[in-house]
Amino acid sequence: MGSYCEVARGNPLHRPFHDCEHGFPVRDEALLFERLALEIMQAGLSWELVLKRRESLSRAFAGFVVDRVAAFDDADVARLLADPGIVRNRLKVLALIANARTLQGLRTSHGGFAAWLDAHHPRTRPEWVKLFRRTFKFTGGEIVGEFLMGVGYLPGAHTPDCPVFATVARLDPPWMRA
Repeated sequence: MGSYCEVARGNPLHRPFHDCEHGFPVRDEALLFERLALEIMQAGLSWELVLKRRESLSRAFAGFVVDRVAAFDDADVARLLADPGIVRNRLKVLALIANARTLQGLRTSHGGFAAWLDAHHPRTRPEWVKLFRRTFKFTGGEIVGEFLMGVGYLPGAHTPDCPVFATVARLDPPWMRA
């Protein structure tokens, strides 16, 4: 398979995400949490499936507002596992709730998720993976790599000949400052 830039070209589902979000620097806590959550939900599945279910996932996970998800209880887990509009995987659902609670802690220790990322940047991909595995649930190498590439901390979201590459570069993503 070619690059995501090639996959997205002309695809009505992938193109908007590719052109307006993928690789763009992200600072907002809820958006960072959403992007991590989507990568976790995608594990073992297709990105297309996750994009199709993105709206349902956002609704089910309270717009990815960290404090709301961190407060989810057993009844919420049961509700999520019964929701046909999302990826109904218990380990993934529990990981998202646990990760929301971790993000609350990062506010105290670092001032938030974006500040935590900045405090650890730059790192190699393997170093990032080790850090994420120590900090978050359900964060293997592909999930971490795709998340960090998708929010601008690792290079590779766009090929240099992709028109979006120049747009992202003008935003000075962290990977360009490494």
